[in-house]
Amino acid sequence: MERTEQQESGLGFFEKYLSLWVALCIVIGVGIGQFLPIIPDILSIWEIHQVNIPVAVLIWMMIYPMMLKVDLESIREVKNHPQALFLVSVMNWMIKPFTMFGLSYLFIRVIFSGLIPAELGTQYVAGAILLGAAPCTAMVFVWSYLSDGDPGYTLVQVALDNVVLLFAYAPIVVVLLGIGAIIIPWGTVVASVFLYVVIPLVAGYISRKVLINSRGEAWFEEQFLPRFGNVTTGGLLLTLIILFSFQGSVILGNPLHIALIAVPLVIQSFLVFSIAYTWARLWKIRHSIAAPGAMIGSSNFFELAVAMAVSLFGIQSGAALATVVGVLVEVPVMLTLVSIANRTRHWFPNGRTGEFAR
Repeated sequence: MERTEQQESGLGFFEKYLSLWVALCIVIGVGIGQFLPIIPDILSIWEIHQVNIPVAVLIWMMIYPMMLKVDLESIREVKNHPQALFLVSVMNWMIKPFTMFGLSYLFIRVIFSGLIPAELGTQYVAGAILLGAAPCTAMVFVWSYLSDGDPGYTLVQVALDNVVLLFAYAPIVVVLLGIGAIIIPWGTVVASVFLYVVIPLVAGYISRKVLINSRGEAWFEEQFLPRFGNVTTGGLLLTLIILFSFQGSVILGNPLHIALIAVPLVIQSFLVFSIAYTWARLWKIRHSIAAPGAMIGSSNFFELAVAMAVSLFGIQSGAALATVVGVLVEVPVMLTLVSIANRTRHWFPNGRTGEFAR
């Protein structure tokens, strides 16, 4: 169902000022990390292959409403309309990693060279590369949900990217980092896909089938699904508090460098979104596919990037700090892109969510 102007103007107080709540949660998270470090210390114990389980549970809260919308029957339509998958795949694997490298090198090694030592700048660029070489796996379901994205398309695109990632991530990173070989933390990749995609997909599919069979599709669409709007937003805000409680000391200890690293990362997100979004418009791809498609490349698989930076360069390295900055800027930037996508809905052909269309 497309979001109407009336629905948008009727946003509640909580949703209308979401950016403010995001900023407050970042401050709260950093404060907890500084003044109540026992909390992130306890939460950080619960990890599987560097994937934090409390964060995974909160991400389930965000993703589950999206998965409830997935009609697996509609996914079969993808074979008849491959344009969107082709467009986004080209952006994610043939354009995005190289624009990230170019922008991070330009700003960190050239424009900001007087403010950042050369050796440290090289590590910052390496961290940016690790971020840019992997499209988002989990949070993109949230951005798709907030922009009324097609859940079937989003699921298929994420699944395709995960398959390509297994083969393309290492070669791309090797080429851009200029090193001979790297060891991919495959456990992190597999655990992330299982926790962030497989589990919520199965839960959503079972819930959908059981509830529609027992209460009917009209009740499911009109009464059950609307209950989860605040659940998604609440999960997002709680996730931010935890993430930034983990990184509070790092952020406060490097304010200038964090600001400098953030510049190319923010520009990269807007650049990738603009290219993909404009391309989708030229191809007359429906908005509910164009919006999440453009956002998949704009956001990053930061869990993998952080794990890679730590394993390759160490937890105190500049590369690890750059990946943390990626987490810092992602949510405010992506909420801005969601707002842009929602305000430009009229640029695209109309269509019904749940179907693929060019």
